[in-house]
Amino acid sequence: MSTGAEQPKSTVEELAARFRGEMIPITTRFSYFSTFPIAEDDLKQYLNDPIAALPPAAIGALPPIGIILAPYIERGNGKGGDSIAFEHPAEARQIPCSRLELSGMTVLAMAVKDMEMADYHYQFYNALAALLADSWSAEVQETFVRAIREELSAEVHGEVDEKSWHLKQALMRRQTNVRKETKLFREYARQAFEDTLTLYLHGACCDIDVETGPRQMPSRYLRRRLELLIALFPPPEGYAVLPEQLKTR
Repeated sequence: MSTGAEQPKSTVEELAARFRGEMIPITTRFSYFSTFPIAEDDLKQYLNDPIAALPPAAIGALPPIGIILAPYIERGNGKGGDSIAFEHPAEARQIPCSRLELSGMTVLAMAVKDMEMADYHYQFYNALAALLADSWSAEVQETFVRAIREELSAEVHGEVDEKSWHLKQALMRRQTNVRKETKLFREYARQAFEDTLTLYLHGACCDIDVETGPRQMPSRYLRRRLELLIALFPPPEGYAVLPEQLKTR
């Protein structure tokens, strides 16, 4: 359904409130609304395929999710929230995803125009990983933080993605005891969890390559993290992440 002729640009909050009752169920946890016509095959790739690859334990830890598919999303300017845009916004204002809470539902507005499917999947899984990281259980937090402390003790170089890399560098610059429980340590551990979980979820859905480079952590430690997440959030039947699992799919 297209709303472009009626309202070229609305805030995500306005549109979510207006069309919440028209969101189409995908599963008991996910529903969606599209602001413009999308072919069925594309909808399957945007919605059904990535959702089907989610671990049941991860789904169980998520709130109800409403997905709004939009051509573009424009960052709010301080006077209002992020907006749905039907024309390409200025590069500095364009963002891939916007998130808000609406009466017990988490709404994810996802930009799809001019977006490669692999990049869309990354943004989708990153948004879900951020949600899970914001409300991770005591068991998950304790298990993952223990692994982070072991890595720091072993002086493991690198990280999974840019955000956790920068927080790790800040932690190492500002704290003599990098394993000490501080605000900065907690921020780093949370971001490392989000970035690693994004990689895990994306890898379960799609064939992806981990980029190598000076900031990338050694593969044996990345593998340990993935094995930890596999234990905490086992993939659904028929999906796998590690090479030896892929051979038996």
